[in-house]
Amino acid sequence: MQQTRLDTARIRAARRVIDPVFLDTPLYRCEALEPVLGCAVSIKLETANPVRSFKARGTEVVASRLAAHGPRSVVCASAGNLGQALAWSGRGRGLDVTVVASRFATAAKLDRIRALDARLELVDGDHEMARERAAAIARRDGIRLVEDSLDIETCEGAATIGLELADKAPSFDAVLIALGGGALATGVGHVVKTMAPAAQVICVQPLGAPAMTHSWRRRRVVTTDSTDTIADGVAGRRPIPAVLDDLLLVADDAVLVQEASIVAGMRMLLDHAGLVVEPSAALGIAAILEDRDRFAGRHVVTIVCGGNVDMDAYRRWVGAADPGPGAS
Repeated sequence: MQQTRLDTARIRAARRVIDPVFLDTPLYRCEALEPVLGCAVSIKLETANPVRSFKARGTEVVASRLAAHGPRSVVCASAGNLGQALAWSGRGRGLDVTVVASRFATAAKLDRIRALDARLELVDGDHEMARERAAAIARRDGIRLVEDSLDIETCEGAATIGLELADKAPSFDAVLIALGGGALATGVGHVVKTMAPAAQVICVQPLGAPAMTHSWRRRRVVTTDSTDTIADGVAGRRPIPAVLDDLLLVADDAVLVQEASIVAGMRMLLDHAGLVVEPSAALGIAAILEDRDRFAGRHVVTIVCGGNVDMDAYRRWVGAADPGPGAS
């Protein structure tokens, strides 16, 4: 196998600097989901932590290195989860954290960033505009810019999830991973393909935010002019070339799912697993719903990657939406 930017020894070292509260998250068979999905399903739960997402695995690595060797000020662009995670990790290490986000981002995520003592700057555009503004602040102030998925710490922090999955490798056939910027998919994918190569790595993205999936399929960067999805955490338009290169080496497939299936997945995780999740975290279930035959009789792990959701919107989606294909 060709080499990605990731290094398994560094990933193991990352575990030693990540606060244990983010490690060894629950991994369990969710038998209640299995009759309606037609396959064995295990959940890797990344929401039961102080920032309710997997992102702090990466920001813990970033912040620990900055605290030891780097500038004490840092800026990132975020749809919400990375900003919360960096604010949490930075606060504990005395770093000055600035987060740039779209003013249209989920209000609950923005409120939490403020509550974690980060400086929050809002832009009148989407996440790509926030990325541009964060880069401009870093240049102007001479501070560290954290770029999710491009910065290897964010990928190798996320990859520690893969180490935890690989311990159980003989028991699953595929892992379904939400695909946005690519840190989670490339990180977990690298470890799974290195340590459990028989397991398939399947990335899942909304049909309304398909840039990275189109890029993976065409083996070159494909950008889009806009996004249209409730899954704000994966709604990027401009894939990063180096991240795509890594993804091409570790992903066995990348699929697109409809919004109705995402909502159906959220509802199923609530009804059958007792989990309130954000749309990005339901992408794996959505993929099963849209292709039951592919997964029939197999054992699939889905990473429930985030639980930061606007509750008013959540109630509208889960309480009133069309259940979509395969739901019951």
